[in-house]
Amino acid sequence: MRVVVATDAWHPQVNGVVRTLTSLAASARALGVTIEFITPEGFPTIPVPTYPHLRLAVPGMRRVARLIEQQRPDAIHIATEGPIGFAVHRYCRRRGLPFTTSYTTRFPEYISARVPIPQALSYAILRRFHAAAAATMVSTPSLLAELKQRKFSNLVMWTRGVDTELFRPERAIDLGLPRPIFLTAGRVAVEKNLEAFLSLDLPGSKVVVGDGPQEPELRRRFPRTTFLGLREGPSLAAAVAAADAFVFPSKTDTFGLVQLEALACGVPVAAFPVTGPRDVIADHPVGVLSEDLRAACLGALHVSREACRAFALSRSWENSARQFIGHMTRVAAKQRSPQPSLALGAATSR
Repeated sequence: MRVVVATDAWHPQVNGVVRTLTSLAASARALGVTIEFITPEGFPTIPVPTYPHLRLAVPGMRRVARLIEQQRPDAIHIATEGPIGFAVHRYCRRRGLPFTTSYTTRFPEYISARVPIPQALSYAILRRFHAAAAATMVSTPSLLAELKQRKFSNLVMWTRGVDTELFRPERAIDLGLPRPIFLTAGRVAVEKNLEAFLSLDLPGSKVVVGDGPQEPELRRRFPRTTFLGLREGPSLAAAVAAADAFVFPSKTDTFGLVQLEALACGVPVAAFPVTGPRDVIADHPVGVLSEDLRAACLGALHVSREACRAFALSRSWENSARQFIGHMTRVAAKQRSPQPSLALGAATSR
């Protein structure tokens, strides 16, 4: 089976969506499924005002149609609700083609944290976008229940995995900092709620891995925090494995893949009891969830690192890929019913 995935998030961005899609493609390939991507590569781009280091693609419909038709996919998946996602959404709707979507980012909360746009309006737009999909994939039961309450339809589960070969305890390096080391990793931006972590009175050291628009401000306000900047691959794994506790202060993430990556390194998680941490950690003895984040951080120091590693070993990307492929197989079956062909040469001549 051949699947086309449309995504506005792609390399060189470093985030959970990019890591998820990259891991999905590798695992799907081993299962005999080819995944091709439509990404910002090759399209004109414009800067994102609140993220100067990011740029949004400006996709032309003719080229989008040509890219899809060249691949002749059995199924189409839209991973993001950005310009590329909307372009492929429009392509499929015009031709009556079934497709699936993912709900991976809380855009209403992210937007309202920056500009005075009501969350209700943003959710209405997203609800309409996903309503046309044969299925909308979500990563956790909590998020599925929340979106149901917001009147989203056709929701299905697509869980996440972790690369336990890349993220493992043996990669730990000596950061040369007083212990215990409390570390967080991800985009340094207001929606990640890093201030809730950095303002805590904790022993030892606080470390932030990642970059983003809020980094200069946080460096000024919290000079005793160590900022390691952007790290990827083995360098990221080495820094995470060096920590005594992984702190996940975000209250808006739909999953938080970095939690699984920390656990694979044998590092327990401290977080608020919200969607994402509540689903990843739940009642497993691999972290501490509390409205008192300081108490969660201190409690995490007493969690078994061996238990964290064992928990992560049961969360493979292969299982995640099988779940995704199952959803796409059902879409492919719908596509084989009497409908317009994907290879519509006329589309590129409009």
